[in-house]
Parts: sequence; structure tokens; C-alpha cells
Amino acid sequence: MRARPGSASGDNWNMSEIRLRRIKKIATRIRVPGDKSMSHRAVMLAGLAKGTSRIAGFLAGEDCARTLRAMQALGAEIESEDGTNLEITGTAGDCRQVLETIDCGNSGTSLRLLSGILAGQPFSSRLSGDASLNSRPMDRITKPLTEMGALIKSENGNDCAPLLIQASRLHPIDHQTPVASAQIKSCVLLAGMFAEGTTSVSEPNQSRDHTERMMRHFMLPIRSEGLTTFINGLSIPTARDFSVPGDFSSAAFWIAAAAALPGSRLVVENLGLNPTRTGLITVLLRMGAQIRENLDAGDQIEPRGTVEVRGAPLHGTIIEGALIANVIDEIPIIAALGALADGTTVIREASELRFKETDRLAAIATNLAAFGVPVDETPDGLVIQGGSPLAGATVDSFGDHRIAMAFAVLGLFCEGETRILNTDCIRTSYPGFERQLASLRRRHRRHA
Repeated sequence: MRARPGSASGDNWNMSEIRLRRIKKIATRIRVPGDKSMSHRAVMLAGLAKGTSRIAGFLAGEDCARTLRAMQALGAEIESEDGTNLEITGTAGDCRQVLETIDCGNSGTSLRLLSGILAGQPFSSRLSGDASLNSRPMDRITKPLTEMGALIKSENGNDCAPLLIQASRLHPIDHQTPVASAQIKSCVLLAGMFAEGTTSVSEPNQSRDHTERMMRHFMLPIRSEGLTTFINGLSIPTARDFSVPGDFSSAAFWIAAAAALPGSRLVVENLGLNPTRTGLITVLLRMGAQIRENLDAGDQIEPRGTVEVRGAPLHGTIIEGALIANVIDEIPIIAALGALADGTTVIREASELRFKETDRLAAIATNLAAFGVPVDETPDGLVIQGGSPLAGATVDSFGDHRIAMAFAVLGLFCEGETRILNTDCIRTSYPGFERQLASLRRRHRRHA
């Protein structure tokens, strides 16, 4: 893994580089863009549904746009005036063939979940992505899909995209995932919609359950028993409206920053608070943070509400076991918190991070070392010695949006200037991150 040279522009807020300095306090109320995981799934199910759905709060980032364009290519009619509020008339399960390659860009969610949908279609498809996505292993979805009768293979024979999917007839399976993974589970459940009979997916631990919730909302015959989910096949979603709450994984960066800055007070509104996503709060409370959740009243498809954070001194902790699946996207910012907390923070059983947009464990270790943080990289995690004063550093994003944002947050705690290079990748999941960071720093200067 090598850092790529970034722009040397003097503009502090251009799209390829972020420069920032230390702040002493955060005091603000914010909202974050719509949840990425929910946006993907809402568009897919609305696009397959019978009737017209209205989706509010859709995340207009590059990853979700890949899914939206794919569903349009498959025949869904999608209209929007502002990019975040969509009207989708679905295909009623009758998708049309896409003759050109479906380009998923950098979105692993798009590629893995669309594979489940396309595996059951009466036509052939080709799925591909950028160089990063095409280097990620896909055997954890191709194997269960093949067991279902799908004719799917890696074009280059390396278990990676591009994936070639031929017309086939699917049959149900009972699949045990090797790890807790919402993407594997969702891929198989989506394929199960096109198989005659009942398909089940069992996990070793609970992963995100957005797909199950969304499928129930779109009136599909799905049920869960413990860690196993069942779907009855040959079923078509029924159009439903859905409002996407704010993305907890995006808010995590601001929640972490405020939690580690004594004297801070942050309120995040309209935030998705699905308990399979809020493991960061569990971690922060273990570290001594002061956090309060306030759930909105009413029967909701996805829990949402407000999170209030007050800054306090933090101490190290251990993150492992079932909690890992719940915080897998937040490990980069948790590692940054480990550098700020007194004592040792240990992350274990997180080897899945080696197969994200980059090898995240290696990227985190490389960048923490650049800030002077003592860190040991293990095969499945990190051991971080925190609590020492930090000096600003120049680090690379390695093309990974969560690495870029996590180390931008760490730069707010450092003496001197911090530079994060190659930050274009942030647009895949959090358009407007730089603007929100700049706004936060302006507020700090006004109140300093």
C-alpha cells in the first residue's frame, strides 16, 4: 500500500486535499446526509416494486448514484428535482436487459446487492467497477449464488469483478455466512426473491438489518428467527414511501470529535439509530464519553432520533467479538479516538477491514504512525497507545473515504497543520463533508 501524491494547491478546501488545524471545542447542532445503506436498498426495492414509491432524504453521493443508475437501466422510472427526493415507478419484477456493463464505480454495496438481483434474471449481465472495487474478493457472494443455480463467474478468474452473470433459474438454499456481513446476507436474500421456495440466511453474529426492515416495509414475505432470516421466493415488492434518516456512520465523525473534546456539546438531529448500527455509542460509553440518545416516538421502519454528546476525557478500551460487525465502518474513527484516549485501545477480530476500499488496518497503522502514535498492526486488528500530544502530519487517504474523514477529525486535535491528501473519495459517501468541517471550524473561531 503506497500513498499517492496529492494536490499542492494553496486552497484549504479544494476537492483533492484538506488542510486543518487544532480546535478546542465543538458547540453546534447539525444534520448529516441520508443513510447510505438505506438509500441503496430503498432504490433497489422501489425499483423492483409494483407501483410508484416516493423516497425522501436519498443520499446523493457517488456510491448511491451508481445503484440509482443501475435500477434506471433495468427499467425503473426515476424522477427527481433535487437529487434527494425521488419518485420511483418500479418494474414490477420485470426488469429489462442491460446490454452495456453496469458500472458500480467504487461501491461494493452496489455490486454485491445487484449481483443478487441479476442472478435471477432471464438475461445476461456484466458488473464491474473501478480498479479498487475490481480488486476486492467476491467469492463470498458468488459461492452462495452458484449454490442457488446462478451462472456467475469472475471474468478474470480471480474471484474479483468484473462479474459475468448468465440467465439462470434459481432454487432456494439455506446459507450460513462465514462472517457477519450485511452485504452477503442481502445479496442472498435479494436472489431469494427470484427462487421458487424459501431461502434462509444464518449469521454467526447480528449484522445490519436494513435489508430485512426494508423488505418488510415493501411487503415482501420475510421473517427472522434469531440469527436466521427467511424469504419466500417468486415475490414482488409493493411500492411504499420511505424517508431516509441521517447516516449514523457519517455522524460518527462529529460524534467522536465532540466526545473527545472536553467542554464540547454537539446535537445531531434526524439521525438513524438502528441498534445494529450504533455500536460506536457503546464503544464511546466504555471509553468514558457522555452521550444521550433520544428516539422519536412512533412505530418506525427504521429507528431515528437525536444524539447529544458532551465532551469528556476518554480512556482506552477493547473492541472485539460480536461488537465488531456493529462498528465495522467506524473502526477508522475509533482508532483515531484510541490515539486521543489515555491508555491502550485494542481492536481484534477485524480482518474484514483488509478487504474494503483499501486495506484499512494497514492504512490506519500507517497514518497513526505519521502522527507519532505508537501502534502495532496485528493480522486482525490494531493495538494503539494513546494519550500523547500530537503534532500535525501529512497523510494519504489511500482512496478510502472513511480513512480520509477519520484522519481529518484527528487533525482537529493536533498542534500545527494537518494535510489529508486525495480526498475526492469522500464524495462517494458524504457529499458536503468538507463544507461541514469548514463550518465547524468557522464556528470555533467565532467563539474562541
